[in-house]
Amino acid sequence: MSRLKGKRALVTGGTSGIGLEAARQFLAEGASVAITGSNPQTLEAARAALGGDVVAIQADAGDVAQQHKVAAAVREAFGGLDVLFVNAGIGDFRPVEAWDEAGFDRSVAVNVKGPYFLIQALLPLFAKPASIVLNTSINAHIGMPNSSVYALTKAALISLARTLSGELIARGIRVNAVSPGPIATPLHGKIGMTDADIAGLVGQIPAGRRGDVSEIARAVVFFASDESAFTVGSELVIDGGMSTL
Repeated sequence: MSRLKGKRALVTGGTSGIGLEAARQFLAEGASVAITGSNPQTLEAARAALGGDVVAIQADAGDVAQQHKVAAAVREAFGGLDVLFVNAGIGDFRPVEAWDEAGFDRSVAVNVKGPYFLIQALLPLFAKPASIVLNTSINAHIGMPNSSVYALTKAALISLARTLSGELIARGIRVNAVSPGPIATPLHGKIGMTDADIAGLVGQIPAGRRGDVSEIARAVVFFASDESAFTVGSELVIDGGMSTL
């Protein structure tokens, strides 16, 4: 396939899960790819797994100053940018009474503030046309306990997909969002979910399973490609029917 032939793409949080698979599919579709990650070891492992031509940029997704570093690295590597997949994020799930200001601020910084200022830093580099894809979540639509802060950050990204579309379309930049349901990634283990917890989660999904990272990445490729040239400010929910219940 060559739907992204000649395009230059940046995937934030490209070291594992959906981000790594999206980078892999971008490469398969002919794109030149850069990825970001905060951990130098996992970043190098991802670069090696994807191939030597991938540009690996170490950066903290929640640090505004480092978003300018990412933009400078993209400029040096590619000279410009056709596709941005904003995928880096954290999932911190706690009951309301367990939150403190530091944790709240960290979730907002990584999931909203960093991405916002990355887009700002990249504006001079975007080609015309270009595509931005935001990785959000069905948690923005459902009342899942313990997800209040995570859900509000993802709702903010869905809002940005609409408002930035209105603002940036004149520059030829389309902004769209994917909203995954539960996906089989390392996230569920990182937040302490047991096999029983995951089984209970799967029981809430009409499709009877968690999604695969490739199913999300294929949607991202569609939004990144010229096939979606008339798709602007849209959100694609990919959740096995979970949010319909």
